[in-house]
Amino acid sequence: MRDRLQPSERLSDQLAARLRETIDDGAWAPGDRLPTEQQLADRYEVSRTVVREAVSQLKSTGMLTSRQGAGVFVAPRDHARALAFDPAVLTSMEGVLQVVEVRRTLEGDVAALAAERITPAKARAIERALAAIDEAVTRGEDGVEQDLQFHRAIAHATDNPQFGRLLDFLEQYLRDAIKVTRANEAMHTEFTRQVRAEHMAIARAVISGRPDLARRAATRHMVAASRRIAEADAPVRQALTRVLSRKARRDPTAA
Repeated sequence: MRDRLQPSERLSDQLAARLRETIDDGAWAPGDRLPTEQQLADRYEVSRTVVREAVSQLKSTGMLTSRQGAGVFVAPRDHARALAFDPAVLTSMEGVLQVVEVRRTLEGDVAALAAERITPAKARAIERALAAIDEAVTRGEDGVEQDLQFHRAIAHATDNPQFGRLLDFLEQYLRDAIKVTRANEAMHTEFTRQVRAEHMAIARAVISGRPDLARRAATRHMVAASRRIAEADAPVRQALTRVLSRKARRDPTAA
């Protein structure tokens, strides 16, 4: 049976998503051997190169495994899989907002835990990171890297390195969107003040050791960030769409 893919998105990404769904739905169980490259190419009406790229994506996440001379198989459920999002999150405003929503949940708990475990040294690091944002803006920079570093400083204060790794993972899906929306904020003085006030509220709550307040401040910040993206001016939304479109043409497995 043929299952034609749509040409509007990268064929390898679409095929990887189809294969992932087939595995998740249980049609191919752990230990099952996949059809050959040619069989998959015929079924989905794509080239064998597209099949190889799609299979490579799923191998990189640990969902598939190769056996020398035997073919490609579905990995066991207890086989460690790399964390990965559907590449579609890189290509649309909706996808960006979904990642922001994930980050919102994470940032609230990270800030609360950081407040519980704050020390004078950690407080100084957070204060330095906060000041670095203002210094970057004063120099005429967009302050995006300093903004991300501020959130890393909060994560570092939890004493749990996994939080920092999770934030780094999410950043790869948000960095370009943040750069574009920061340009939107720069055109609106009120937006700039809002972002600075939100950062200061998080820092004060964490440094003062108030977990509940820190959680609320971080959550409010991410809710507001989502709103600023969703309600960006038309030229900014168009610029973001162009950025996402370019990103869609890249290979997301390199992220």
